Amino acid sequence: MKLSLDLPFNQRSRKRDEIVAIDLGGRTTKAIHVRRKGAGMTLVKYAIVDAPLYEKTLTVDVLAAHLKAVSQTLDAKTKYASLSVGASDCVVRHAELPQIPMEDMRLILKNNSKNYLQQDLSNHVFDCWQLPSTRLPGASPQTGGQKNKVIVGGARTPLINDLRSAVKQAGLIADQVVPNLISTVNAFELAMPDIFSKSAVALADIGFKSSYICLLNQGDLVATRVVSIGGDRLTQGLAEAMSISYAEAEGIKVGMPAEVHSNLEAGLSALGRELRASIDFFEHQQDRPVSHVYVSGGSARSEHIVKTLEAELMVPCSSWNPTSTLELGLPPQQVADLEHVAPQLTVALGMTTTV
Repeated sequence: MKLSLDLPFNQRSRKRDEIVAIDLGGRTTKAIHVRRKGAGMTLVKYAIVDAPLYEKTLTVDVLAAHLKAVSQTLDAKTKYASLSVGASDCVVRHAELPQIPMEDMRLILKNNSKNYLQQDLSNHVFDCWQLPSTRLPGASPQTGGQKNKVIVGGARTPLINDLRSAVKQAGLIADQVVPNLISTVNAFELAMPDIFSKSAVALADIGFKSSYICLLNQGDLVATRVVSIGGDRLTQGLAEAMSISYAEAEGIKVGMPAEVHSNLEAGLSALGRELRASIDFFEHQQDRPVSHVYVSGGSARSEHIVKTLEAELMVPCSSWNPTSTLELGLPPQQVADLEHVAPQLTVALGMTTTV
C-alpha cells in the first residue's frame, strides 16, 4: 500500500538500492538500513535509541540533531530517509473519490476535505491509495464519471514542513513520510503474504502514548481505530500499583516476574475492551469473524501482555516478526538480539515496501 505525504509520486516509482527508514516514536526511535538484493532485501543494521526529551514541542533543531545521530548509528551510505507519522499526528480514512489522476485527488482533498472526509482538514497534506478491484470494469480513470474507493492519508502541513526541514538540516534527503499504521499493514503483507491475502485478521500496535488496530479482510484494509492507551499508561499503572519509580516499572514491564502480572491487569483490560469493540464492529459489518490478532510494538515483547490481551479479546493473539522474510546482514550482536526487538521494528520495516 503506497501512501506517503508531500512527495512527488514519480519518486516512488524508482526502486532504491539502499533504504533508511526511521520510526519516530514517543519514547524510542526505531531505524533500519535495508539493501535490495535481487527481488529480496537484506537487513543490514537497525538502531533503537531513546527519543529526544522535550516538554511541549519538539523543535526542528532538536529533531535534526536526533536524526543525524540516528543516521550515524546506522552508518548507511544513502542520504535518502523515510519517516513515519504517528497515529495521533495524522488521519487515515476511507473515502469515495472521482476516477481522476491521483494528483488531482490530492488537490480536491486539499480544497474540499469536508465534502469527502466529513471533517474540515484545512492546511493538511494528503495522499491517496486506490483500493484494488474498486474501479468498475471498462471505466476510464480520466472520465471522472464514476467513483473509486480509496484510502486517504493526511497530516498537518506545518508538521510535514518541520519534518522535511529537520531531515535537510541533518544532512539527509526526505524520501517520504508514511502514516505508521499504513506501514504496519505493509510490513504484515511482506512478512505473511498468505495470511494477509486470505484471512480476516487484526493488527494491534501498542505504541507509547496510543495504540491502533487495523482490521484486514483478504488483503483489504477495512477499518482502523486509534486508542489513547499505550505503553506509557501501562508503565504508569504498574509504577503506581507497586509504589516504584517509572524507570523501575519500565524495566520490569516486559521481562516481569509472575508475581507482578496482576498489577498490569487494569490497563490491559481497558485496552482490550477498546480493541474488542473495534473487532465487534468489523465482524458485524463484514459478517466474518477475526481469526487472529497480531500484536506489535515494544509491549508485544511480553508474552504475558499478549496472552492477557488474548483473554480480553477472546481471539488468538501473538506477536510476530516483521523481519522473517528478509536476509540478515547484521552484526553478530544484532543477530542475537533481533528476535527480542523485532516487534519494535514493524513500522520501520513497512516503510521499505513503498520506495
